[in-house]
Amino acid sequence: MDKKSRIVEVCLLAGKIMLESGAETYRVEDTMNRMAAAFGISTSHSYVTPTGIIFSTSETEKTNLVRISTRTTDLEKVVLVNSISRKISGGELSLAEARKQLRDLSQKDLLYPVWIQILASALASGCFTIMFLGSWVDFLPACVAGGVGFAFFVYIHHIVRIKFFAEFIASFVIGIVAYIFIVTGIGLELDKIVIGSVMPLVPGLLITNAVRDLIAGHLMSGIAKGAEAFLTAFAIGTGIAVVLSIF
Repeated sequence: MDKKSRIVEVCLLAGKIMLESGAETYRVEDTMNRMAAAFGISTSHSYVTPTGIIFSTSETEKTNLVRISTRTTDLEKVVLVNSISRKISGGELSLAEARKQLRDLSQKDLLYPVWIQILASALASGCFTIMFLGSWVDFLPACVAGGVGFAFFVYIHHIVRIKFFAEFIASFVIGIVAYIFIVTGIGLELDKIVIGSVMPLVPGLLITNAVRDLIAGHLMSGIAKGAEAFLTAFAIGTGIAVVLSIF
């Protein structure tokens, strides 16, 4: 493999890590182009969508494509790739060192353990309930409903790799748990408990990235991310609506 091919490999690996970790489209393209320029390629071209990256070192060279099949939110990886990119631009990392660091980073799982994610979701659900003018009586029911719902989301998504189906089941479970709290008299306001409990499932970062991509002129990526956010919101709303229609 010649030097130019190794540079392309490093740039694509950096872009792949960033895109899979929730980075914006324009940030991925800018990082890849800056890394290529730091290694001596000043005419690189990159085209990034939520499901793939196309990269070329010139208009006459062959085009390279990387498929993105999974996307999550891991902003620590985005920060670490940006740090590697800055070191490359500053001449602190060689091509081989950058390649090794990016490969090591791509294999690391920097997400918090599942039990911490569930605990954080439960606490956030209770806090969101209070923020939406719910009573403190509903704080604990919202924590339980949000934690149970997020646990179901993680479990279902692990079994069935369809995110929208997992979100639908999770919101349905949240609605059931919230309704049980109201029937037993432990909770007071069903709407406040439900609203607070589904907030950990709401695609806030996805919506933000969609807007930022649209503003930056990446219309295809912005529309695609916006459509994904809409489908997520639709899945959450449908799960709650099914519960309300039953009871």
